[in-house]
Amino acid sequence: MQDLEIYIRDLEPAAVSGWLEGQLDELRLDDADVGSVVKGSARYSGNRVRITLYPGAFGKRFTSLLLEGDELPWNSDLDCARSAWRAMDTEIRCSPGEWKEGDPVEDEKWWRLDQRGEQLVVWN
Repeated sequence: MQDLEIYIRDLEPAAVSGWLEGQLDELRLDDADVGSVVKGSARYSGNRVRITLYPGAFGKRFTSLLLEGDELPWNSDLDCARSAWRAMDTEIRCSPGEWKEGDPVEDEKWWRLDQRGEQLVVWN
């Protein structure tokens, strides 16, 4: 099982489904209301993909998008974030993949993708 997680700033209703319908098959995601947890599913290479949106991640402005499946269209959170940023044109953040449970959070860097480009930043 593979999982990818990205954080979307100021998520607009239906933005995730609009992006994912070009990436996944048999998309079932009603994200018209992104004010509460949204769950959906799709298929990729014949395998089921679970999709979950969690609003209010890291404060009120970010929504966490979690994709889980045996196969996904992207190999890393950063690849997924790049695709999302191109489609949604809003700030996207993701983990660089090096952080482990127990590491100091204050040292944690995140990829931030926005109109300024891609940068490793501290979340705050």
